[in-house]
Parts: sequence; C-alpha cells; structure tokens
Amino acid sequence: MSSAFAGRAQALLARHWWRARPSWPSRLLAPLAALYALLSFAHRHLAVARAAPVPVVVVGNLVAGGAGKTPTAIALVAALQAAGWRPGVVSRGHGRRGSAAAEVGPDSDPRAVGDEPLLIRRRSGVPVWVGRDRVGAAQALCRAHAEVDLLVADDGLQHAALARTVEIVVFDERGVGNGLLLPAGPLREALPARWPETRLVLYNAARPSTPVPGAVAARAAGAVLALADWKAGRHEKAVRIETLRGRPLLAAAGIGEPERFFAMLEGAGLDIERLPLPDHARFDTLPWPAGTTEVLVTEKDAVKIDPGRVGTTAVWVVGLDFRLPPDFVRAVLERLASHRR
Repeated sequence: MSSAFAGRAQALLARHWWRARPSWPSRLLAPLAALYALLSFAHRHLAVARAAPVPVVVVGNLVAGGAGKTPTAIALVAALQAAGWRPGVVSRGHGRRGSAAAEVGPDSDPRAVGDEPLLIRRRSGVPVWVGRDRVGAAQALCRAHAEVDLLVADDGLQHAALARTVEIVVFDERGVGNGLLLPAGPLREALPARWPETRLVLYNAARPSTPVPGAVAARAAGAVLALADWKAGRHEKAVRIETLRGRPLLAAAGIGEPERFFAMLEGAGLDIERLPLPDHARFDTLPWPAGTTEVLVTEKDAVKIDPGRVGTTAVWVVGLDFRLPPDFVRAVLERLASHRR
C-alpha cells in the first residue's frame, strides 16, 4: 500500500470522528470506547507519578492525531528562554526504533529519535531527550545538562508516570469532534467537568473550538527555504512564500492534519495540488510522481528527506510562524514562579 493511499484511507476513517454527532459506525464502536474508558481510568489512577529533577510543563491534547503540540512546544521553549528559564525537552519519540533514553542531536537519524523531537532540537537548539520512560529520559537529560532548570514534555498529557507542574492542552479547529472516546471518537480522555488551575487551554485555530475557555494562538506560513539550505541551516537564503505564487506546486504533508497545511498555503495565495500522507510518514520512498518540478513540505517532513535523493525536483520547506498570546505566556510563567530555583 502506498503512503499516499494510506493517508487518504486514514483521512476517510477519521471523518466519522469529526462529525458533530456520532455516525452509525461510531455508535457500533461504543462498547470498545467503554472498554477504553475503563483502561484509561485505571491507568490514570493506578500509575504512581514520579517527579523529575526540575519543574515540568506538559504539552498535549485530549484528541488523537495532531492538534499542534509540536509547534506549541517550540514556541513555549522560546517564551521560557525569553523569561530567563533554561529549558530542555523530553518526548516519547513516536515511531522511533528502540525505547531507551537517548539524546537528540541536530543531525540525529529521525528513525532513531523520532521526527518531532528532531524538529524541536533543530528549531530550538535546547537539549532534547527521548525515551519510552519519560521520567528516565528527564533524569538523563538533567544529568547531562546541569544548566537545565525546567522541562517541556512534548505529548505527555496521558503519560501519568511523569509528575507535572503545568499542563497545556492544545485543541485545533476540530474541537472534540463527536465527543466520544477512542475508537468511537477522537478523545483520548473525556472532557473533565472541572479543569484544575494548573491546566491551561490553547487553541491552534482562528477561534475557540470547544466550550472550554482558552487562549488563541496565531499561526501563518513563514518563509520558505530550499531543502538543502534548510538542512544546512542557511536561513539567510529564505524567501517569502509569496514568491512561489503562480507556479504549479505539489504540497505533501505527513502530519496529523494535512488539510491545515494545505489551507495555510492557499491562504498565502499559492495554487497547489494536495498530497496528504499518513502522520509520521517515513519518506524512505519519495511519495510524489517522477518528474514533479516543485514540492512544498512541512519542517516535520523535511527532517526525513535526504536532499541528495530528490533529483531535479525543487523541494521547498515551509516554515511555520506560530505565536503564543502574551496573556497565555504570562499565565504559564505565573504558575511556574514559585518553582524557580
């Protein structure tokens, strides 16, 4: 099965989740959702939370798939640095080979550390460690980097073994879909009746998509770089995305919600042909047809593409301009103030 076909099949199945009311296939899965709820409850209440050596801010979501956790983590790291913190990042490293704790370098193999941790390392420059045991990864990071005084846990909301100081829950424009738990709906856990003071909500959308109060992030297409220049860090060669208008472009995206990427490109005035791919697509085989002249990809996908393999195809990496509202940043810092060394 080609990755392009798999991406379209995945999108078709997910449509049942993102309806306002449960469809009949979703209702048929209700018994499995009840079992999931029981297992999830046991996991959350029986797990013994262990503290990391420093305060932890967890970035996650209540729904399956991408809602914007990684760009939130990257923007949060920058905001924490601006406030005088020295953050590091821990992550599971979805799809990586192996499970032991490992440090992520700027040139690490994405198959060994995961595409999102590698992107975070390249974009932020802060120490990043991956591991199935997030507490073990946090301890290893702090031993290796004594200067780190705070950790951001990327996609760790349901990892109950890691104690946390602040939780950031990210929603996108889809909200909670049909409101059902997996696999009948997209929810990893039900919306709580009451939200603790330490849990903040951020909307990666133009406006809030659930009844839960929260801040709204600003996002737009940033500058674009040729793949080889992006890999080499030659950011001075970036060009404005508007320079690609009026050209035949194929846009490929192996992220949780490819349509968000495609809509952002069209919002910048580009005429694109869509190529949705499964989340975390490996790019071992290039997914676009031979003879394609120009391709646009996300930074998450760019970490997995070897510039030497693209031939005559011009591959452009589209940056993301993602901004956290100042009031939201202040709310995070206020909750961390009493935990500062």
